Amino acid sequence: MSQKAIQSGSEIASGDPKHAARATRTAGRQMRSKLLDAASRLFKERGLTGASISDLAAAADAFPSQITYYFRTKEALFVEAACRDMLYVARAAEQAALTARSPQDYTRALVESVTASDSVAFFAEALTLTRRRQDLAPLVERTIARLHSEGLRAYAGQIERHGWRSLRDPDTTSRRFWAVAIGVIVEGYAMGRSADELCTEMLRIIGEQAASGLRVVGDSSTNDGEGRP
Repeated sequence: MSQKAIQSGSEIASGDPKHAARATRTAGRQMRSKLLDAASRLFKERGLTGASISDLAAAADAFPSQITYYFRTKEALFVEAACRDMLYVARAAEQAALTARSPQDYTRALVESVTASDSVAFFAEALTLTRRRQDLAPLVERTIARLHSEGLRAYAGQIERHGWRSLRDPDTTSRRFWAVAIGVIVEGYAMGRSADELCTEMLRIIGEQAASGLRVVGDSSTNDGEGRP
């Protein structure tokens, strides 16, 4: 094959519309990610009303028009950033609990990880916002569904891996954990409580999930009959 033919083929490849489309999609994903990162930081610092579109764009080294292009409104950016952060903190909590060797250690690792982050409170603000913006509710619904499904997967996996026994089914346990977490953290932020205080309160309400609702298979100790997580 001649050098000219090779060059022509290279030129065609570089001008391939499919290649250009992929490059455009990649650039778009990167920009969306940058905007979400900046929004997460700024909204947590200033709140929804304290961060303007211009501020958000500047923090991401972007143009204000890019925010409206990718997210349409500041409120939509707020909700998507909060939803993403919530899934990140759930993943971090799962990772923190992976090395737990006892039900008590597992529960404590989850609670410490969740209460150390301000992402749950951020997500709670997004939940409140969707009361007035029902067009944003589907994103929140998908996030909650994913939170529960991934929590169920992680919890069921730990039970199987370590031979623990739960008196509640894993799905109920996972849902209860996040309901308690959101309630305790929202109340705690309103009262100005520290992360340590939030952790203590959440463990108190849960009742040391593992101690009362989980035990090692073969353990003859009795529980309260409810298996509270």
